[in-house]
Amino acid sequence: MRPLSDRCPKPLLRVGGRPLIEHCIVGLVEAGVREIVVNHAWLGQQIEEALGDGSHLGAALQYSPEPEGALDTGGGIIKALPLLGDAPFIVTSGDVWSDYRFDRLPRDPRGLAHLVLVDNPPYHSEGDFVLHGEWLSAGHGPRLTYGNIGVYRPELFSGCRVERRPLLPILQDAIGRGAVSGEHYPGRWINVGTPADLEALEGVLRLSPSRGAP
Repeated sequence: MRPLSDRCPKPLLRVGGRPLIEHCIVGLVEAGVREIVVNHAWLGQQIEEALGDGSHLGAALQYSPEPEGALDTGGGIIKALPLLGDAPFIVTSGDVWSDYRFDRLPRDPRGLAHLVLVDNPPYHSEGDFVLHGEWLSAGHGPRLTYGNIGVYRPELFSGCRVERRPLLPILQDAIGRGAVSGEHYPGRWINVGTPADLEALEGVLRLSPSRGAP
């Protein structure tokens, strides 16, 4: 996303009249989720200054800052666990937009996690996981891409230390044990990774002004 992200963290880039991360927060609030933890790294203080306590969005925000160099997705979740409590929690990305509604997610997943899979984008044509019925598999068959939307049980991260750690190996281990369910969402989903993606999302929101959030 450079040079746009050189001085502004990607989740604060504006699209559809508001920062990208606000679309996500509004979508969560619409689904009845108001207690939200935002973990951040690069220029994260700007995110805290921009969002504050979240009350203007109907949310109650807490922050989990990561050290310089960041902790990757898995490490960031593990560091935030003390703020997330003992119940299953939603995980999503501040730089992903979708018209998937968060209230579709199971409150009590049958396994250790429930992931939303989307059609493979051109830059990730090989996909991530196979979906057999309602359960994920790393085995043979057509693969779909993890859409960075899911519900996780804290137990998925049992025994994991706070350190730089990708999420994929943690998921692969649980999937290998048949402990991760999932669903395929064929609707609109954009991972905003380039200025062209930002422009494309602007066009989507311009055509659908009433759908400013997932």
